[in-house]
Amino acid sequence: MPENETTAIRPVIRLDFPPGDRLGRGKIELLEHIRETGSISAAGRAMDMSYRRAWLLVDALNGMFEAPAVERQRGGKQGGGAQLTPFGEDLVARFRQMERRAAQAMQDDLAWLAARRRTPEDGMPE
Repeated sequence: MPENETTAIRPVIRLDFPPGDRLGRGKIELLEHIRETGSISAAGRAMDMSYRRAWLLVDALNGMFEAPAVERQRGGKQGGGAQLTPFGEDLVARFRQMERRAAQAMQDDLAWLAARRRTPEDGMPE
């Protein structure tokens, strides 16, 4: 069976910052949705999470670094919104670059694992 995005083995990166902050693909995906939608609530909906959860994740991200990743605009004629800061844009780009580099560095090992992986079609061992 040819590999595609849904069957390929891929590394998942999560960075743990002491004393307990984390940065992973979920927060990065949320930032990408904020970039696309201009809204924390719409970004949360796109990820099937509540506005409160999305807001808490944005607040955590904004508190992790020297510069905020997201700027919020209050009310007004259009009802407010949110956008990535230049730092937020850099954060997304660098994280995605780290994912690509990790996958590339592990390419041979991932291929070795994929060649030996049992698939659902193989059935379970008895």
